[in-house]
Amino acid sequence: MGHLTQEQRYTISLMLGKGYKKVEIARVIGVNKSTITREIKRNADGRNGVYRFGLAQRKAQDRKRGKPHAVALTPEVIAYIERRLTQDRWLPEQISERAKLEGAGCVSTTTIYRHIAADSKAGGTLHRFLRRSKPYRKLKGKYTDGRGIIRNRRDISERPPEVDAKVRFGDLEIDTVIGANRKGALLTINDRLTGYLWIRKLEGKHAGELAEKAVEALSPWRSWLHTITADNGKEFAEHDRVARDLEILFYFARPYHSWERGANENANGLIRQFFPKKTPFESITDEQVQWVEKILNNRPRKRLGFWTPNEMLNKILFNKKVAFAA
Repeated sequence: MGHLTQEQRYTISLMLGKGYKKVEIARVIGVNKSTITREIKRNADGRNGVYRFGLAQRKAQDRKRGKPHAVALTPEVIAYIERRLTQDRWLPEQISERAKLEGAGCVSTTTIYRHIAADSKAGGTLHRFLRRSKPYRKLKGKYTDGRGIIRNRRDISERPPEVDAKVRFGDLEIDTVIGANRKGALLTINDRLTGYLWIRKLEGKHAGELAEKAVEALSPWRSWLHTITADNGKEFAEHDRVARDLEILFYFARPYHSWERGANENANGLIRQFFPKKTPFESITDEQVQWVEKILNNRPRKRLGFWTPNEMLNKILFNKKVAFAA
């Protein structure tokens, strides 16, 4: 069974209390229904069968402490890492997490990056299989991912469980898509429930410009907004300004936990269909960006029952007779 996070257990407890079915809970937190069944069986109160977050988390932690420590970089583990990296083209995070699912002894994402960095220093080529073709270099703190530490950072673990449950409009994710030669960027913001997307062109990745564009795009929606979640890039250094101007709570995902902003990662992939990686963003216009935004907001989505994000937004905000749950 994959390792559930504290936030996922909190969501399970909350949704069970509200009468959600296991299959609905599994869909919300991104696991198989059998994972929910096993989690409840293992960590519910043994006396009455009730699943409570605090007890479940303590049981899981006690069980984890009783397990042997992670394996070292043995030749077998190194062979597994390098095969997945070079042949399957998996990223270090994917390698580490998949190894847990397969029961193959492996190491943390950070250790994999260290192995790649050591290989690069010795003249090896493993680093060429990373997205940025650079080995991981900075390992100074829990929230350091090679791009600096955000001041006044509010961690995703403090985010309300309703955000994971996707039960309301106004819980957003924010990111950037970078142009060719790292010149120019697109600001992307999506709503977790409806998939509704805002796209704005940026001249670079400057925190001031990004904050200004985010506030400009979202101001008409201020009264419906609750939270917004970003990665740990320096371009979000002025998050306090965004939070203040929009009266919204701003959270940061943990490094190497891209699935915590899965909807945004998916949205960026959709945008790349129109602006591939080698696209020089200096040459695209605001009109082109708005055209792509309109196209994507009016494209049917499977997870929405083939309604469009625009249709779902209108149903949820402007037609109270229509109820929708992700």
